[in-house]
Amino acid sequence: MHLLIVDDEPIIRLGLEKMAEAYFPSFTNIRTAENGLDALEEIDAFEPNIVISDIRMPKMDGLALCQTIHDKHAHIQMLVVSGYNDFEYAQKCMSYGVKHYLLKPVTEASLYEVFDTMIKREAPGYIPVTRYVEWIDRMEQCIWSLQTDELNGLMDQWKAYCLKASLSFYQLRELLNECTDMLLKRFQARHFVPTITLQGIQEGNVKSALDAFDDHLRQIAAGLLKSRKGNYKDPMQEAKAYIDCRLSQELSLDEVASMVGLAPTYFSLLFKKMTNETFVQYRINKRMCKAKELLGVPHLKIIDIADEVGYDDYSHFTKTFKKIVGTSPSEFRTSLGIK
Repeated sequence: MHLLIVDDEPIIRLGLEKMAEAYFPSFTNIRTAENGLDALEEIDAFEPNIVISDIRMPKMDGLALCQTIHDKHAHIQMLVVSGYNDFEYAQKCMSYGVKHYLLKPVTEASLYEVFDTMIKREAPGYIPVTRYVEWIDRMEQCIWSLQTDELNGLMDQWKAYCLKASLSFYQLRELLNECTDMLLKRFQARHFVPTITLQGIQEGNVKSALDAFDDHLRQIAAGLLKSRKGNYKDPMQEAKAYIDCRLSQELSLDEVASMVGLAPTYFSLLFKKMTNETFVQYRINKRMCKAKELLGVPHLKIIDIADEVGYDDYSHFTKTFKKIVGTSPSEFRTSLGIK
């Protein structure tokens, strides 16, 4: 679920955002806008499921915003929040499809009650483009890194979401065929062309269409494994090896993610999950391990060791070393019996 909060008062905007962030089930994306014009740009960019809007705002007020949403984005649910004196405006909003209205100041209890109602009645027969593109992004990364368990879980979530959206078979068929085409083009851009010809979903029911799409994904994964001649390369092992060999360099997360063929955001999450460390933490710890090895070589100067593990600033190196190891570099060297 995507949420857009529109209010020209920063304090109110932030307050609503904090309450929305604490709501469960959580929203996958929460954005804010200062007025109706900014809100329309956000709507075009990420297609929210729910819009919370104030009434009185500069440039485009809440009334005009609700009218535009009603005319051009009928699937979006709207919640109006306003002061007591704006009640007549709020009533006017009702004619534009607004079914929920809250008086300021908004409390968590009242907001969550409305959220519960809105989420239960999310418009059927529609899946926002941004939502299924998110799924395609994640499916692509799971297949490319051959994360079978994650792909299975992702498909279970995808099936449940599609069923909840109450799409007709024909709507779902069109969506899944489009998703399949998108995936194929993405893998072709990675210089991998599946050897199995995937047939479009033609007939059946919603369940059979979802099962066919599931089978398509598994065919792509099987074809990828075959193209690698069964030699599976763990992207995390590749990433760690790449980092370990370049401790003196200032590698960016984006650079390492690109090297293993994963999107930066997905790579960051997967790296943390598989190593129990963030990308930055892993690199710092590896640098300090390397520094301890080099400190055992008597003829090496500590300032040169700092440079060897990627620290141009000697003071920064000594502070980081002491924080991680518990002693300064010179004290560590002394503990090894080296003067």
